[in-house]
Amino acid sequence: MTALAHGIGSQHDLPLSPFYAFAGAFTALFVSFLALGLLWSASRFCGDRAGRPVPAAVQRLADARPTRTALRALGLAAGLFVVLHLLLGPDDPERNPAPGAVYVLLWVGLVPASLLLGPVWRLVNPLRTVHLAACRLLRRDPGEGRPLPARLGLWPAAAGLLAFTWLELVAPDPASATALLLFLTLHTAVQLAGAAHHGAGWFDHADAFEVYSGLLARLSPLGRRPADGRLVLRSPFNGLDATPQSPGLVATVCVMLGSTAYDGFSDSPSWITTVQTSPLGRTAAATLGLLAAVALVATLYALCSGAVRLISGRIRHPLPSFAHALVPIALGYLVAHYFTLFVTEGPRTVLMAFGADDPAPPDPLLGPGGVATLQVLAIVLGHVLGVVAAHDRSVRLFPPGRAVAGQLPLLILMITYTVGGLSLLIV
Repeated sequence: MTALAHGIGSQHDLPLSPFYAFAGAFTALFVSFLALGLLWSASRFCGDRAGRPVPAAVQRLADARPTRTALRALGLAAGLFVVLHLLLGPDDPERNPAPGAVYVLLWVGLVPASLLLGPVWRLVNPLRTVHLAACRLLRRDPGEGRPLPARLGLWPAAAGLLAFTWLELVAPDPASATALLLFLTLHTAVQLAGAAHHGAGWFDHADAFEVYSGLLARLSPLGRRPADGRLVLRSPFNGLDATPQSPGLVATVCVMLGSTAYDGFSDSPSWITTVQTSPLGRTAAATLGLLAAVALVATLYALCSGAVRLISGRIRHPLPSFAHALVPIALGYLVAHYFTLFVTEGPRTVLMAFGADDPAPPDPLLGPGGVATLQVLAIVLGHVLGVVAAHDRSVRLFPPGRAVAGQLPLLILMITYTVGGLSLLIV
């Protein structure tokens, strides 16, 4: 089940000219930067205050108790399906749908689902349902618990994401029933213990999949206004602008970016040779590689933030101020690296779930040229969206005379990330 463990596999032979890919990406970023500097002198995004309310009938249906109950039941049934197949099914990922359900339908499938529908995992999370049922049995308010320390933020979710990506990309046999059961058991124990101590708000900060889905949902056209609870149609930029600057936000996004980058790099022949011949052993060497990829992404962003602080002269905490601009970049990386996996292994997993024995994957929707073009466009578009989000935030925070100059470190960071992302695909 190498495909499940390493995304879409090697992409170093895609039929696309590196020169044209890099030149096009650099041109798109530089032209976007110049155009924004000349034409966009005041902040235009208004975060959670923006949006046009959806029709009242749609709001009632979305918030109706039967709808919420059905979604909870669906999530709980899916969770039980995975666990039972891991316990009772064959320990062969070619014949057991559980690994594909976790690595493809959940991990990758949350990307399009969150973009289209918002933070869907919050509605179907089976652990929320178990916690809610336990609270009702005990006649306890699900939200009751000790307040979460403000400094905790999203740090538990960042740690959970790192643990899951380690399982997917580094563990010796990530698709085995033993490995998945161990991870799911530990994840369940941590989440339910945290919710018992802190209440249901624990999931908002500590459940890796909820936070992952929620960050991607910032780019969804469907959102909810906190002021009145109304569902609204909005510009994805307004959703992105409303991203809370929580502690651990930077770490969470850097794990998303760094782990996806490592996924692409881990397929290169040189890295495969390195981990296979390392005196530390394959798992230890691969673990260090994953941590180094995340650390490199975080270090580059920290250096950029330091330069922004020096130029602006008044932004004391630039690290969280521009972290939201990394979310569309992470999305671009995810689309580029996992599109092929989702459209081939996703249907195959569904067929196995309905009883098919080792079905063949469907024919690819796109040829090699189409896949290469889609991947390059996803990475470049993600960075362009990041440039737009960073520019709007900078003209809001910087003194007028330094708004454009203050973005130069961010532009350099975007170009660096773009070159790195494209290199993993086509060089």
